[in-house]
Amino acid sequence: MTRRHSLAKDKISVVLLEGVHPRAAETFAADGYTQVRSYAGSPSEDEVRAAVANAHILGIRSRTRVDERVLEAAPKLIAIGCFCIGTDQVDLAAAERRGVVVFNAPFSNTRSVAELVVAEAVLLLRGVGALNAAMHRGEWRKSAAGAHEARGKTLGIVGYGHIGTQVGVLAEALGMRVLFHDIVAKLALGNAHPTRSLDALLEGSDVVTLHVPDTRATRGMIGREQIGRMRPGARLINAARGGVVDLDALADALESGHLGAAAVDVFPQEPHATGEEFDSRLRGLDNVLLTPHIGGSTEEAQESIAAEVAEKLLRYSNNGTTLSSVNFPEVSLPEHPGLHRVLHIHANRPGMLARINEVFSRRSVNVAAQYLQTSPRIGYVVIDIEAGGLETAALRELRAELDGIDGTIRSRVLS
Repeated sequence: MTRRHSLAKDKISVVLLEGVHPRAAETFAADGYTQVRSYAGSPSEDEVRAAVANAHILGIRSRTRVDERVLEAAPKLIAIGCFCIGTDQVDLAAAERRGVVVFNAPFSNTRSVAELVVAEAVLLLRGVGALNAAMHRGEWRKSAAGAHEARGKTLGIVGYGHIGTQVGVLAEALGMRVLFHDIVAKLALGNAHPTRSLDALLEGSDVVTLHVPDTRATRGMIGREQIGRMRPGARLINAARGGVVDLDALADALESGHLGAAAVDVFPQEPHATGEEFDSRLRGLDNVLLTPHIGGSTEEAQESIAAEVAEKLLRYSNNGTTLSSVNFPEVSLPEHPGLHRVLHIHANRPGMLARINEVFSRRSVNVAAQYLQTSPRIGYVVIDIEAGGLETAALRELRAELDGIDGTIRSRVLS
């Protein structure tokens, strides 16, 4: 499956869905990309298929599903940017098979999520959720019973990655003791301490906060048994993924008083658009803070995400760099002034590189530099060749011969 020759920047179509922050379109425009279309809201699959029919670069957030059907409708597509942390909404394997590289923003909303979590820890320890609900009903409940300072309390962090470590740093600034548990060994920041097991963390924490990805191992990891191990009156925060916590078990623990309070920002089933009804057993419980998946939804985070992902897409479009891609072999490339750059994506089979090099050898084309990385399924080779004597027609012939190699998925030529 091969594609046409690479286009000039003003001919490359960029489609941004779901109200991606304007900073992304501005970044493309500043680099000479004039065919940029932005859409608000989360489109249906048919609308997505229509929008990407002629797109070379697609930008989405968390709601747009990009599956095999959408990819089939986008024959020119070379890259997808997920303007968020997660990439669950994209069929990464299908994109890889078609030579479509996928990027995301794993760091840009870290601070926003961490600040919300620490703020929620303070609010839960003070019982603000229940007091606020009572005040709205006209009830005056002035009491120190069950209200605690954050200072001196123990915060347990499940998943000590980018967000978890920042939560720990902020919590220590409030005087909290920090424990963490992760499936891999992590360097502790500040005075944080790793626990030997998840159970040890649950049993030793006044507040537990979750920061794990959505995987088979994490779905339902906080169920009835795990909640039962938590200290009586402890607080639970989930700003990770909706499937991590058994919400029925959580509701039972909150209603029985085993847990003092909870804050939940993510849910197994969430409304698709603003204004749709949200349904959950947690509704109506005074001791629960409910937020509509807004952990990373600050203006600062969205602008930072837009800049980060747009820059990654530009680097790939302009010079072939795939560094930090979530589905592609990672290659960090220098600029290539005075050279033609050939990008070749192919099935990872024995002898592919030899066949590619034979094409250049037969044509007496001098290779100035070559970069190769592979994954179990595909190979990505970048060849910089001297431009002297290679006219447009010769480049077309060269590329046609490369495309004719059995196993070629996609190729581009950058000048």
